[in-house]
Amino acid sequence: MTYKAYVFDAYGTLFDVHSVMKKIHQFFPDQGPKVSEEWRSRQVHYFLVRQLIQGYKPFTDITRWALLDALAYSNVDVKPDVVDDLMHEYEQLQPYDEVPSLKQNHQDKTFTIFSNGTRSMLEPLLENNQLKEDFNLLSADDVEVYKPHPNAYSYAHEQLGFEKEEILFFSSNPWDITGAASYGFHTAWVNRKQQKWPELGINPTHIISNLNEIPD
Repeated sequence: MTYKAYVFDAYGTLFDVHSVMKKIHQFFPDQGPKVSEEWRSRQVHYFLVRQLIQGYKPFTDITRWALLDALAYSNVDVKPDVVDDLMHEYEQLQPYDEVPSLKQNHQDKTFTIFSNGTRSMLEPLLENNQLKEDFNLLSADDVEVYKPHPNAYSYAHEQLGFEKEEILFFSSNPWDITGAASYGFHTAWVNRKQQKWPELGINPTHIISNLNEIPD
């Protein structure tokens, strides 16, 4: 199989969501890991709940709500400007080590990001990391349906213009890989932490440890 479209999730796949810990630590010393883990866990939980109740809200709202609750759970004194600064940090997330050279190493391939994040979050993120020219961008916000709903992948499929089996979708998130595989894409689980694939009844096409191992 020769893939014609290489599609990447953003958060946790291309960009380290826990790189916010340094900024959190500036405001709340020794709370970085706890707040960061809670923030990400609640972010995923909250958008899944909003999807289930068919009450779509932009990922910016979801991310802010998750942050507020993560900070409350951590029993820290929070001021509005601190929340704004931490939200801004989501536009400064650090890419994983291999990401900046990804396009240079695969100049013959076209790369697309397909994320639940809004364009207002993703475009500055790419700009701040000098990656704007390396990736095309699709957002689930364009159709107001979050991954892993099949309608989200259907939107990406239509925009890409290839057959399902010609599309390889990368994510570090098992829920995202499961959704993409269920829709019919070939998938590559980016298993950076060398974990066991969860028993979901659907398996990824490929399992790789990082994005230096892109299948042809």
